[in-house]
Amino acid sequence: YGAFLDSRPRHWEDRAIEMMIELCRATGCPTHIVHLSSATALPLIAAAKAEGLPLTVETCPHYLYFAAESIPDGHPEYKCMPPIREQANQDGLWQGLRDGLIDCVVTDHSPCTPGLKLLEQGDVLHAWGGIASLQFGLSSVWTRASARGFTLSDLARLMAAGPARLAGLSDRKGEIAVGRDADLVVFAPDAEFVVSPEMIHFKHPVTPYASQTLRGVVQRTYLRGQLIYANGQHQGEASGEFLLKQPS
Repeated sequence: YGAFLDSRPRHWEDRAIEMMIELCRATGCPTHIVHLSSATALPLIAAAKAEGLPLTVETCPHYLYFAAESIPDGHPEYKCMPPIREQANQDGLWQGLRDGLIDCVVTDHSPCTPGLKLLEQGDVLHAWGGIASLQFGLSSVWTRASARGFTLSDLARLMAAGPARLAGLSDRKGEIAVGRDADLVVFAPDAEFVVSPEMIHFKHPVTPYASQTLRGVVQRTYLRGQLIYANGQHQGEASGEFLLKQPS
């Protein structure tokens, strides 16, 4: 894993972010930095936001949960790009969340077949780069966030209100309020569970969260007031909708 990490140094990511900030400044175009993994880019982001540039930033659960020092060699399930970096870097990302420099936490859900992950070969350099985080995003972030003194309100701000605002859907989504969609989760924040392959709902059960003990159990989920998940199982018929930002 160390060789793969060295092939994607932080300064490459920082330079790309610096370039996007320069373009944001030159054009005034709203600019969003996706899946931030490099904490050394935060001073650039802080300066751009202080300047009033229309810049938003996200990071992902795997950058906030895992650290390079604990990733074993020959395990491509941990591979994503940008890569999961060192513990000190993760500490910096959490500080960026605390300081309001990072606007939201999103899953960057990127599943693939076990064959593309080259699990049997253990070939990190040539395997598909991506982590399926959707099912375990809330619990993995809460596991680390609660240990650092963040609250459930912080979690709601970063994983619900922030993404809704970014997508231009704050009039419908992202908070519990009169007139908003009743998108609700019944969450047991102190309960723990161990991730096992049998509980995985996404099609290809490849995840670095396997065997991890996570804090916070989703007991029920409601979509626009309709129960869609309970007791580890989906409920009812699919009822999703396309959500399109309305022209202003």
